[in-house]
Amino acid sequence: MVAVALLVLMAAVVLVARWLVTLEPVQGFLAQYPGESELPHGAPVGIPAWLGWQHFFNVFFMVLIIRSGWQVRTQRRPPASWTPRWGANPKKISITLWLHQSLDILWLVNGAIFVVLLAATGQWMRVVPTSWDVIPNALSAALQYVSLDWPTENGWVNYNSLQVLAYFVTIFIAAPLAAVSGFRMSAMWPAKAKRLSSAYPIEVARAMHFPVMLYFVGFIVVHVTLVLATGALRNLNHMYGGQDAVNWFGFWIFFASLLVIVGGWFAARPLVLAPIASLFGKVGR
Repeated sequence: MVAVALLVLMAAVVLVARWLVTLEPVQGFLAQYPGESELPHGAPVGIPAWLGWQHFFNVFFMVLIIRSGWQVRTQRRPPASWTPRWGANPKKISITLWLHQSLDILWLVNGAIFVVLLAATGQWMRVVPTSWDVIPNALSAALQYVSLDWPTENGWVNYNSLQVLAYFVTIFIAAPLAAVSGFRMSAMWPAKAKRLSSAYPIEVARAMHFPVMLYFVGFIVVHVTLVLATGALRNLNHMYGGQDAVNWFGFWIFFASLLVIVGGWFAARPLVLAPIASLFGKVGR
């Protein structure tokens, strides 16, 4: 019943959007703001190989982080425990939480490298708004998407403004929020820092962390859907093949990356994790 209601609502939204774009004022708005802002002078063209690798590692870690985070939230009886070797009073945690926090650290390292390379290569200009007209252009792009008359895709040169805002929020707002809330909830938070803990209660971190995870899930679903629906071979070549072409090269690299991610998904179980976790602490029941 809920699915039917959602389909009816989506159909109604599309019909309203298609009616709006027939109105003369709206057509004038779309002509003035076609959906993308002009890039700053000297902005790089194309997607370098390092960005493709960063994208893969980010997806790999994020998928496993979401999986392990959901398990931490729902597991009543963890399959095993893990106790660190360091610290005066080492705290025992579940092996699932150990995996989640370990993946978080790897994801943060990868993210830090990503941000440094964005700044060093000028790629930041493609994902950071540099003009206020990004807002009306984003509204224009959103209206075009909803009306099913999708904006022209040319991600090799410039993302549309809605994409720019989505990437900016994901990289520079959602990711830091996930990091600071996750750190507050982790065993790495200094237990004796009473003033700091009082200023930043763990309840605030918990209230922030789960919605941020839901944001990432929603972003991934929409992002993958649009990549596949707006010229899959060309889009996959941009990110995985490092070329602006329509062939199967990027697709097969993407397919291989999916196999690695699926392999990681099935490997993230106590039988495989225990020997790795034992290198950094004590694994028990």
